[in-house]
Order: sequence, then C-alpha cells, then structure tokens
Amino acid sequence: MRVTRIEEHIHLIDLEPAGVEDLIASYVLKGNRVGIIESGPSSTVQNLLSSLKELNVKTEDVAYVAVSHIHLDHGGGAGILLKHLPRAKLIVHPRGAPHMVNPEKLWNQATQVLGERITRIYGRPEPVPQERIITAADGMVIDLGDDVKLKVVETLGHASHHLSYYDKLSDGIFTGDSAGIYVDKADVVVPTSPPPFRLDIALASIDKMMRLKPKSLYYTHFGKGTDAVERLRTYKEQLKLWARIAKEGIERGEDLKMISRRIFENDKAVQKAADFIKDNPVLSVTVLNESVEGVMRFVEKFGFDVLV
Repeated sequence: MRVTRIEEHIHLIDLEPAGVEDLIASYVLKGNRVGIIESGPSSTVQNLLSSLKELNVKTEDVAYVAVSHIHLDHGGGAGILLKHLPRAKLIVHPRGAPHMVNPEKLWNQATQVLGERITRIYGRPEPVPQERIITAADGMVIDLGDDVKLKVVETLGHASHHLSYYDKLSDGIFTGDSAGIYVDKADVVVPTSPPPFRLDIALASIDKMMRLKPKSLYYTHFGKGTDAVERLRTYKEQLKLWARIAKEGIERGEDLKMISRRIFENDKAVQKAADFIKDNPVLSVTVLNESVEGVMRFVEKFGFDVLV
C-alpha cells in the first residue's frame, strides 16, 4: 500500500486490490477524531488497517467511516472494517443503508453486472449492524474536531444513493463516482456511468458541486485533482458529448460496440487514458462497456432533449 499526505489533515491510501495500483483510494482525515472516507472493497480491508497503523492511528480513535455509495469498490468492505474499529459509525445514504445491513442482493447484482472476475477482485461484503449506521441527509455536518468538518452533499446520478463530502478546511470535495474517474498519468477524467445511470440528475449534481467553488477534487478513482471547477465543467461537457454520440448511434441502429468505438474516436480524454484503461483489469471492462451502456440506456429511455 502507498500512503500519501495530500493535505495537512488528509492522507490518501492506495488500497491496491489484487495488487492493482491507482485504482481505489481511501482517505483518512485527522482532527481530534479520525474519519475515513470510503471503506473500499472487502479484499483490501487489511491493507487499509495496515495503513492506519503506519499513520499511528489507533483503531479506537476512528469515529466515522463515510462511504459515497454502496457499490463494492466503495462501501463493500464496511462490514469487515467496522469489526476492527470498535467506536466507528458508518455514514451512508438512507437508500443504501438497507443493503449495508443485508448485502446479499448487492453481491448478487454486482456478480451479474461485473462478472465473477471483478467481484473476486473486490471480495464479498459482510453485514453492518443496524445500530452502527448513521443515515446522512444533504447538508449534514460531520465534525471531527480541530476545525475538520465534512459537509454531506447529495450527488445522485451515478447511483440513486450517492453522497459526496465537502471539506471546508481544504476547500475540496471527496467525489466518490459523481465526478468520474481521474487518470492522473494522463491528467484526464473518464466517465463512470453504468446502468441505471441518470445523466440528467448527474449533471445537476455536477452543477451543485460547482456552486461550492472547490479548489480540489479527491477522487476515489483516483487521487487529488486541482482546478476543480474547470474539471467539473469539462466532465459535464464530456457526458453530454457521450450522450450526443449515443443519440446519433441509436438513430442509426448502431450497437454498443459501434457507439463505444465512435466515443473513443471523438473523446480526446478517453484517447489519452487509453493505455492506462487497457492495462487495468477493472477499467478495461467497465469504461467503454458498462459506462457507455449506461449513457445509451438513458438516452433510449429519456431521450436527449431533457439535457438541452
């Protein structure tokens, strides 16, 4: 695991599922108490615990584990992690909480959508006791002391239960999957928009984050991006580009493979990230397959005009 200090009070932990670097990050925030953003998947909990030890964080000092949403790579490890954090509470969207208590449906759907190879990389989630869950509302403040406070920002679209977290001290947002996947090596963002993606709602969530005028974005996939407002604006236009290409392709009777190809030909960010995506065992499956399919299904169901 790699532990990197990215702000005075924030460390990034590269969770390295199956040894894959720069794929999933957890963030550790230190005030008078400690908060963790994103448990990551079950398979990387021991990596996270080892990193806490490296940071001299005692397990009993962790007050909160806040997840952006319940997908395996973000919240799948919460049940196992909380067994090691005796005082910590899990913060999750109300619509996601039941699946943390009983993750069986989550696991079955993930296996169906992602396939066995990727779900094996992430590992099977374990239940979180109901009494250890805090359901978060938009605008709620999580106070870690010593001026470290997180404001909950409901950012739906990628999922119907998605939260982001705004850190006033650093003027940054922990975006989960609401702002795409940041490929640091190419300094570009690519969409993460699997079915049942709601593009219209996702765009409204991006606008909501832009109104906070953050300086930085802390991506779960992966790392810190600066010039935050411009990155959000660019991501918004990128999603619209994908939707236009999907609309044109659907009108021509093109299939997913052809539309994916035309997106690659027209999206310079995806072209720049191509080598990284191709070599990544997860993104090579998801970016130009599931993410394109999510945009296609949205356009088929709701049309393109709702975005204009």
